Amino acid sequence: MTSPRLVLASASPRRLDLLAQMGLVPDLVDAAEIDETPQRDETPRRLALRLAKGKAAKVAATHPDAYVLAADTVVAVGRRILPKVETLVEGRSCLELLSGRAHKVLTAVAVHAPGGRAVARLVETRLHFKRLSTAEIDAYLALGEGIGKAGGYAIQGQAGAFVMAIQGSYPAVVGLPLYETACLLDGVGFKRS
Repeated sequence: MTSPRLVLASASPRRLDLLAQMGLVPDLVDAAEIDETPQRDETPRRLALRLAKGKAAKVAATHPDAYVLAADTVVAVGRRILPKVETLVEGRSCLELLSGRAHKVLTAVAVHAPGGRAVARLVETRLHFKRLSTAEIDAYLALGEGIGKAGGYAIQGQAGAFVMAIQGSYPAVVGLPLYETACLLDGVGFKRS
């Protein structure tokens, strides 16, 4: 049995779609389960990098002859890390905090190559949300599209209408910065066919 050439260490359908935009289809999806709890005094940047690197390393241990790609996205207001929303109460809290403010989306990408070489890159995107009314927040929460998302929203969905300005990488906000991912894969010798 031949080993997979490219393993995606994420079950995110958005990351699969973004890879497809690059003409890549992973040979295998093997989502890494690691503790995503921020460590004491951990900055949003360090958290995103630690999680992406940790997921890539965990999956690479199982697939040492493959290229393993992992990513993680953290939404932050200043040093405050917003959760990956699991409830409507958390979603409301996040949207109320983001309303009328600027925030950062930090997406880290990590790649493990056969032979153990590991590289990673962090992409920071700054967004500014319009001021949201209670009715807009209620309507968005009723959609449920923010559940499971860092910061409680999906820019590729109806929350895209909340964004007044964006500086940086739109695909990084969705979950995978395409340019940086291509550079990392090329840099470790992955041949995109």
